[in-house]
Amino acid sequence: MGEGARWVGGRLIFVDILAGRLLAASADRPGPAEELVSLDVPLGAVAPVAGRPGTWIAAAGQGFALLDQATGALDWIDRPLPATSRVNDAVCDPAGRFWAGGMPYDGRRGAGALYRIDADLSVTTVRTGLTIPNGPAFTADGRTMYLADSAERRIDRHTVDPVTGELGEPSVFATITDGGPDGMTVDEDDHLWVALWGGSAVHRYAPDGRLDRVVPLPTPQPTSVCLAGGRLFVTSAAYGLDPIPPGAGAVHVVEGVAQGRPASPFLLG
Repeated sequence: MGEGARWVGGRLIFVDILAGRLLAASADRPGPAEELVSLDVPLGAVAPVAGRPGTWIAAAGQGFALLDQATGALDWIDRPLPATSRVNDAVCDPAGRFWAGGMPYDGRRGAGALYRIDADLSVTTVRTGLTIPNGPAFTADGRTMYLADSAERRIDRHTVDPVTGELGEPSVFATITDGGPDGMTVDEDDHLWVALWGGSAVHRYAPDGRLDRVVPLPTPQPTSVCLAGGRLFVTSAAYGLDPIPPGAGAVHVVEGVAQGRPASPFLLG
């Protein structure tokens, strides 16, 4: 179950959630990904820690930790999720705060939440009542956050206070009928790119919510998206498919689409 695709240090970094693996792939040639770390808990996503090469902030298991790539050790920050839930996708905003979703294993509606980890390593629950939160994704100025709830097939938009990280009330940005919105990213033109689980495609939305491009993919479960060098990288999942079709669980690349931004690092205070 690929997830959390980010461009870090000239490489595509992503995870295999349920296997607890942190992976890296070359942007220039096909082939197997390099395994950087293997954990004994699910790994939802990571972000690099500014000024500390080889250290990541990670959404892992039932919480959040600093991950030492050299040893695979987790220095736990907090584990606020119940044993019946796990972390999901996560990302840093341009101000260096880490935002991560948590979801119930059994898909129980309303049992998921969104968390924010600040520079002082305090953990705040910023939104409840979700089921499968995905993304989030931020505009370049950090003042707008998009958050998907895959189970509800809905993408919400929040304003974000650039200083405190406080969220404004959500408004519905888009509803999707041909798949569940999964991982997302915002391009240099402030358009939102969304992987569609079960939809075999990626959607691109204009800032006004208008669907302006559909990129079909040869895999049924796209999971996350990353833009770098004019290319669109899409992770996917083989989870739950029987038989597993070719291309499920692979990383797919589409040339000549749009420019994105490298992953924002976590600014540890």
